[in-house]
Amino acid sequence: MCSTDCVLLLSSVKDFLGQMFCTLGEIIGSTGSRLERTLSGIPGKKCGSIIFTAEELSNCRDIATMQLCANKLDKKDFFGKSDPFLVFYRSNEDGTFTICHKTEVIKNNLNPVWQPFTIPVRALCNGDYDRTVKVDVYDWDRDGSHDFIGEFTTSYRELSRGQSQFNVYEVLNHKKKGKKKKYVNSGTVTLLSFKVDSECTFVDFIRGGTQLNFTVAIDFTASNGNPSQPTSLHYMSPYQMNAYAMALKAVGEIIQDYDSDKLFPAYGFGAKLPPDGKISHAFPLNSNAENPNCVAIEGVLEAYFQSLRTVQLYGPTNFAPVISQVARCAAEVTDGSQYFVLLMITDGVISDMDQTKEAVVNAAGLPMSIIIVGVGPAEFDAMEELDGDEVRVSSRGRSAERDIVQFVPFRDYMDRSGNSVLSMARLAKDVLAEIPEQLLSFMKSRGLEPRPPLPAASDPPSMSTSTPAPKQSKAHA
Repeated sequence: MCSTDCVLLLSSVKDFLGQMFCTLGEIIGSTGSRLERTLSGIPGKKCGSIIFTAEELSNCRDIATMQLCANKLDKKDFFGKSDPFLVFYRSNEDGTFTICHKTEVIKNNLNPVWQPFTIPVRALCNGDYDRTVKVDVYDWDRDGSHDFIGEFTTSYRELSRGQSQFNVYEVLNHKKKGKKKKYVNSGTVTLLSFKVDSECTFVDFIRGGTQLNFTVAIDFTASNGNPSQPTSLHYMSPYQMNAYAMALKAVGEIIQDYDSDKLFPAYGFGAKLPPDGKISHAFPLNSNAENPNCVAIEGVLEAYFQSLRTVQLYGPTNFAPVISQVARCAAEVTDGSQYFVLLMITDGVISDMDQTKEAVVNAAGLPMSIIIVGVGPAEFDAMEELDGDEVRVSSRGRSAERDIVQFVPFRDYMDRSGNSVLSMARLAKDVLAEIPEQLLSFMKSRGLEPRPPLPAASDPPSMSTSTPAPKQSKAHA
């Protein structure tokens, strides 16, 4: 997701013409990826306006699918034939090579036919169609000391010709060639097929009108400490934001660029509510059960600080109620027009882990992602179980359909010099990095294609009457 700040200064050879500030996310998230803003900077003078349009480079999305076979490869195993596999390398500008793909191993075969495989063109050649692609041929060994059979070089442009006389490559072992006068080659590799498809991207869906619905849930358990004390994680200092506010602002200010109405449901969990002291794990921060939406991130922050003054921090730390609540809203709109992102900020270990895992497994089949930010010094080892990067979350023998949870401890991103802006930028970069791929994984699993790009709005955002299609109701209690 885009968080880059754009600063534009316009001038002729001598004269300053004006300036404006925006984020890249604002440009991409605008209707039709077209943003018009008024220039300013000269007191008492109208500086005119400027129009930005965003376009994604086509070769960033191309996906190549190819299949290769080999013939008469060298025999490397004493008791059998070779177990060959291919390793593809992208050449770098400094002359080095980077591995970009390995094929499967074909056991005991000197004439192997490998399965077709798919690779992004940017991974193969970084968009430079004439850049050298090196391919090594190895004989697989169980102990990892694979035997080198030989190598050949090609390029994306050559491969794109498809099956032809130009795509039959001699596999050469230069050491062997230097020792044997009659050496010809160590076999040949032939390209059997090659095709290129253009894969849909996150930007395609945003340009087609897909909206990100952002929901916030904040931990109000007693382990955070008394908000009136400086030692509390909820302490409302007049001089700086606490960790909860920083995490909320860091993530929210970026994601709000992809949400047209800027209305965000915001909840707390683990507190006793007035007047009867009832414990709630999904109470609206604005105290309005019928409409928990807050206007923009500043509205969420205002409601958060107000709740700290009115509720009693208590416990336990239950995640499942809020996850299930957002999931119910996500289940109402699975046509690709909306995608839900839940940000949960907490200071401790989850009390309802079994129920939370079940809620995550259920939500994994919906247009939904969950970001969990841990604040404070607690150990968050149990949280890693929810972040399915290594092992997919499971519950009652059922595994999550997708990896939808991203967990990070905020302390890992705190700048040592105390620069809160830098800390927030580092946090936002990492926690939002997985959202585009998670959105795409849902769309792909449901066979959903981006809608045609919306027509660009002709007026500045503050005056525009052109909006995407109405969204479904947000995460109401």
